[in-house]
Amino acid sequence: MNRKTVSRRQRLVRVREAQHAMAVAETMRAREQVDSIAHNAQRLHNVRSELYRADPRQMGGTFAAYRELADRLERAGRQLDGALYDARKVVDQKQGIEVAANRDREIAVRLKERAHADAEERQEARLAAIPRYRTMQQRGQE
Repeated sequence: MNRKTVSRRQRLVRVREAQHAMAVAETMRAREQVDSIAHNAQRLHNVRSELYRADPRQMGGTFAAYRELADRLERAGRQLDGALYDARKVVDQKQGIEVAANRDREIAVRLKERAHADAEERQEARLAAIPRYRTMQQRGQE
């Protein structure tokens, strides 16, 4: 394998490293999305639980308003649970893409190293095939 092959393999390694970096960034964004949704769901749960810590002697209208708000918070919580489930599925998919990109990157690195070793071996064989100048001079003096 010649220098061209080594440079092509090096280019492939750079592309695979860029793809891997992009996959890692996408995975991190998806994880941040999951964390954000989970945090919002927790806040919603806290607000809903605080509704019933109020004074037990309430007017009927106030109690009905609390009940309506609690129902809305419950529905919003269920929607966030669905969004959290979907976001976790996206994270799993992104992690799979990240693993595949990492595998491709490692394969490209190994191919580049093999091409480089083959090029060095071929260069050493060429150098070994060329007669040494000093050896030829010494033979000429004898």
